[in-house]
Amino acid sequence: MLRRTIRAADIESPEKLIELLDRYSYLADEGLATAAFLALRMGRPLFLEGEAGVGKTELAKTLADLLKAPLIRLQCYEGLDAAQALYDWDFARQLLHLKAAEAAGVTDVARLESEIYDRRFLIARPLLKAVETQPSVLLVDEIDRADDEFEAFLLEVLSDFTISIPELGTIKAATPPVVVVTSNRTREVHDALKRRCLYHWLEHPGFDREVAILLRRLPSCTQTLAVQVAGAAERLRAAELIKPPGVAETLDWTEALLTLGARELDPGLAAATLGAALKYREDVEAVLANGLLRHG
Repeated sequence: MLRRTIRAADIESPEKLIELLDRYSYLADEGLATAAFLALRMGRPLFLEGEAGVGKTELAKTLADLLKAPLIRLQCYEGLDAAQALYDWDFARQLLHLKAAEAAGVTDVARLESEIYDRRFLIARPLLKAVETQPSVLLVDEIDRADDEFEAFLLEVLSDFTISIPELGTIKAATPPVVVVTSNRTREVHDALKRRCLYHWLEHPGFDREVAILLRRLPSCTQTLAVQVAGAAERLRAAELIKPPGVAETLDWTEALLTLGARELDPGLAAATLGAALKYREDVEAVLANGLLRHG
């Protein structure tokens, strides 16, 4: 039997959201589920901050799956500007249209101008796509990598989901998208943007929940291997590493071990696959030198 489409209004409690996310193999704790539930029901953006790899982006993807809505992703980076996030005109197609009109003998300048600025020549970038698509989930990923100017511009868009296009007029979302904004905290995001959102700091999962995540996401993983990898990840996060592993790296590490046929965390095999969990030479050397892969 086909499942009916779930709307935000159908989710009556954080506990229900935990249950729904669990169906898509996302194991949320009570704090995250409560923040996400309130964001859905109140129609507010959810601002998730935390270390890389703890599940911020994955939550947005899972919400899109749960709500049967397209995920529209705006990946932030230094130098990102409004035009790259909003829309652009397809100059090549506009030029072809002008040449075709010229060949057909069209000389009405006003008509040509109105035609080349028609909606069909507009390339929608992520923010315009999210405004025009209902329902949708808008993921503004790693906002901390964007410039201050873009952050101020984003705040304006998130306030009313209205986009003004001089040549076409104003486009307003009939139903605002579900918005998830993420930050790895490489810099502080301005309070004005945070005030517009509901905020949640996403921690690394506790030991038991990480074991559960490994077993759920990697069905071929043995209980022994999941327990040992989660224990090793816990030790690595407690060490003073440049970049401790997140859940994403723990999953990659476990998958690498499974690919090599491991059913438990053999220290030699763990060392050989450590590049799946750690991404800095200094971290790998420190872990091996201090025997952090040995489990009791």
